[in-house]
Amino acid sequence: MTKVMTVSLLAGLATMGGALITLLCGRAAQGVLAWMLGLAAGAMSGVACLDLIPSAWRWGGPWHLAAGLASGLILVWLVGRWLEAGGKSNQLAKVGYLVAAGIALHDLPEGIAIAAGYAATPALGWVIAFAIGFHNIPEGMAMAAPMLLGGQGAGRILATAGLVSLVTPLGAGLGALLVGISSHFIAYLLALAGGAMLYIVLWELWPQGRREGSRLALRGGLAGLVLVLLLTLLE
Repeated sequence: MTKVMTVSLLAGLATMGGALITLLCGRAAQGVLAWMLGLAAGAMSGVACLDLIPSAWRWGGPWHLAAGLASGLILVWLVGRWLEAGGKSNQLAKVGYLVAAGIALHDLPEGIAIAAGYAATPALGWVIAFAIGFHNIPEGMAMAAPMLLGGQGAGRILATAGLVSLVTPLGAGLGALLVGISSHFIAYLLALAGGAMLYIVLWELWPQGRREGSRLALRGGLAGLVLVLLLTLLE
């Protein structure tokens, strides 16, 4: 339990790291943001396809895999719809807070995914946390940028990022309590995380990365995929 909470906290704190990059680099961080978005997309794609989905199949079979994938896709889609419904204001600061809320909602199932992966094998838990950490860096940058341009102070931005960072270990603690129910439930959680990650990659990270800089995003994506592949081979 302690290891799960520690790993998930480190993954969550990457959100603060992303916010700090934006505060330090400002507009010059655009190229870094494109590369990090691509890196997160590649890492999350690798984790979903090389670890989460195969592990869910082994632990629960096709039905639990299908149910979990569908649940993950629907969950993140609903979060996206909620953000779209509430994000029509042009006020940059408000957009930043809405992004923070969206990140928090994403981080809860991601924390559960770390616990579920750790229950399957400790190595899988580390790989998932590694990918989520990379994912949280560009999310922290994406959250801080509109807040900074909207006139929010560095202290408020970092405090918001810090609160969001705590959601990942909260989800991990919840997941650690839930995964003891059955192996089929672990399979469902793994597949749910896989579906959520694939949605985030296909509809959020990769499109945004291409808008920021397609070549840098592609290079980051390849780097993220290779990193996860190497980590998978070392399990």
